[in-house]
Amino acid sequence: MEKNFTRILDTNLNRCKEGLRVAEDTCRFIFCDDILYKKIRNIRHCVSEYLADKYEELLKARDSIKDSGRTAEEAGREDLKNIVVANIKRVQEALRVLEEYSKILNFETALKYKSLRYEVYDIEKEIYLKYFVLRK
Repeated sequence: MEKNFTRILDTNLNRCKEGLRVAEDTCRFIFCDDILYKKIRNIRHCVSEYLADKYEELLKARDSIKDSGRTAEEAGREDLKNIVVANIKRVQEALRVLEEYSKILNFETALKYKSLRYEVYDIEKEIYLKYFVLRK
């Protein structure tokens, strides 16, 4: 695989798993919602599994020292809702990138990432309505 292509996959795998971990920990420790946190944990495990056979190649292509995103400005967060929404959106975007670039490697893998993306859309709605609309 071409190095920059591999870096895109690696970056988006990391981005996706990080965003899922934030959502997972929020559901587990703040909302105390075992069902939602386990759904998110399962998605996080699947995200890693689908490209697990490429781990060494992805790691070799990583160049976090020279990555221009390393010094990108960060936005503040006003509240828990903003943290959750920002991270869920990050996950959805990363899954879309993984879906598109996986089409070159393995179309079945791309379809798996697409399916996960739609699961995350449903989870986003469930979290938002349950914890930010109905709790008001």
